Amino acid sequence: MASGRAPEGADTADGVRSEDGTGADAAPASPAVAAADAAGPASGETVRIDSWIWSVRLVKTRSMGATACRGGHVRVNGERVKPAYAVRVGDEVRLRHEGHERVVVVKRLIRKRVGAPVAIQCYVDNSPPPPPREAVAPAGIRDRGTGRPTKRDRREMERLRGLTGPDDAS
Repeated sequence: MASGRAPEGADTADGVRSEDGTGADAAPASPAVAAADAAGPASGETVRIDSWIWSVRLVKTRSMGATACRGGHVRVNGERVKPAYAVRVGDEVRLRHEGHERVVVVKRLIRKRVGAPVAIQCYVDNSPPPPPREAVAPAGIRDRGTGRPTKRDRREMERLRGLTGPDDAS
């Protein structure tokens, strides 16, 4: 098995050597890259879109990925796709999920689910930023033991939530 180092005294392909006599590109691969390579398909094999969006952690389960594809929530290069669509490196994947859209470009194909640090190396995230969350105090939370709200309390809670106007007489 090759150790990734050039033999003692041997030049590398480009003639560059580091101080210890190894080639310039002889640095060991990071564990994250090794994990992504191990999770990737064999040469010439393809990866299904539902499997890929699950393995890079865009959806929680593979069945959720397949359901999103069937429901038209997944687009690859602008086209709606079925769960068995074969994704390729360079494809732009748009996924509408939980109220916002994720836009990613495929950098690496993987078949198995990997950890989050490894998964984010498999795509480029071009998603628009999520809308800012409103800093609103929770309205309508009552103390324990105060009982059921009266009609007046209910109307006050609806007014605080913005469901009715101050002049509404419903």
